[in-house]
Amino acid sequence: MQVLVVGAGVVGLSVARAAAIAGHDVVVAEAASGIGTGVSSRNSEVIHAGLYYPTGSRRAYYCPRGRRMLYEFCASHGVPHRKCGKLVVATNAREIERLAAIYKQAQLNGVEGVEIIDAAAAKHLEPALACVAAMHSPETGIIDSHRYMLALRGDLEDRGGMIAFNSPIERLRPARGGWQAAVGGSEPQWLSFDAVVNCAGLGAQRLARTTEGYPSERVPRLVLAKGNYFGFSGRPAFSRLIYPVPVPGGLGVHVTLDLAGRMRFGPDVEWIEREDYDVDASRALAFYQRIRDYWPGLPDNSLVPDYCGIRPKLTGPGEPAADFMIEGPQQHGLARTVHLFGIESPGLTCSLSIAEDVAHDLSN
Repeated sequence: MQVLVVGAGVVGLSVARAAAIAGHDVVVAEAASGIGTGVSSRNSEVIHAGLYYPTGSRRAYYCPRGRRMLYEFCASHGVPHRKCGKLVVATNAREIERLAAIYKQAQLNGVEGVEIIDAAAAKHLEPALACVAAMHSPETGIIDSHRYMLALRGDLEDRGGMIAFNSPIERLRPARGGWQAAVGGSEPQWLSFDAVVNCAGLGAQRLARTTEGYPSERVPRLVLAKGNYFGFSGRPAFSRLIYPVPVPGGLGVHVTLDLAGRMRFGPDVEWIEREDYDVDASRALAFYQRIRDYWPGLPDNSLVPDYCGIRPKLTGPGEPAADFMIEGPQQHGLARTVHLFGIESPGLTCSLSIAEDVAHDLSN
C-alpha cells in the first residue's frame, strides 16, 4: 500500500516509520525544507512520565506507553537522552491538595516510582529548592529531539520510505479506493496514494477543511497558545527538572535542562491570534515572580530571551483542556485516511505509541 504522511515533525516521522516497518511504501510530504521545523523543534525536549492526564484520555494511554517505547528506542538507536527525574513542587499549603491529586492520577496512569516527599527530602535532592512538599518522578527525562527525528528518518529511509521537502499538500480528494493529493511548491501536481495520514501540526485543520468529503463539523477549531522560554545566564542550580503545580493551559513555568547542561525556564502561556515566534523580553518580569516561588535565589538580570513554541490547542482560555483528536474512518467515515489534531505536549513522548496505532489502523 502506498501511504502519504503529511508533515515531517516528530509524530509524522514516527507514523511514517511505523507504516514503513509494516511493509507499506511511504512518502512524507513536508512544506518546509527540513524535518521538525515547527512544533517539534520548539518544546522543552522532555520525556514525560505521564503524571497528569485524566483517566481514559488518549494522553493517559499514550504517554506512559510511549515513554517506555521512547527510552527503548533511544537506547537501541544511540539517541542522546538522560533519565534525570523531576520534582513537582508545592510552594504553599494551598498547593498540597493539588499535588496529592497529581500523585493519585500518576498512580492511576501506571507511572512507576512516583512518591510524595517532604520539604527536607526535596531540599536534600535539590539544595536550591524552596517548597513545602514535592512529588518525585524518577522516570521523567530529557532527549535530543533533533537526533531523535534523524533516527526516525533513518529507519524510514532504510525501509524504502522518502521525504519530499518543499512540498505542501494543498488538497486531498478520494479517487478509486484511495486518495489524490494536490502537491504545491515549485512543481505543482496531483499524485495518487492508497492512504493518507494528516500529521500537519498547526496546519492540520486547514488540510482537513480542504479534504473533499471530510465532515466540516468534525474539524476542531485551532487555538494558538504561545510558550516563551528564557535562558539562564549562570551555572545550573538544579540537576533535575523542577515543575510547579500545573496552571490553566500548561504545566507552569518550569526548570528544564538540556543535554549540554544548560538551564532554561518556560514555557508560559500566551494566547495569540496568529503565528509569532518573537520572545517579548518584558515577559521576563512575570518569570522572575513565578520562578522565585520555588527558587528564591534566582539572581536579578539573569534571564535572557531564548525561543518560543506554539501549541496547536483545541480549546482556549478558561476552557477544559481538550484531549488529542485522532480521527480515523470510524469517526469521519472516509476510508484509509487518519487526521491528527491538537497533538501538543506530551506529543513527543507519545509519538511512537501513537504511530503504532495509526499504522495498525491503516492496515485494517
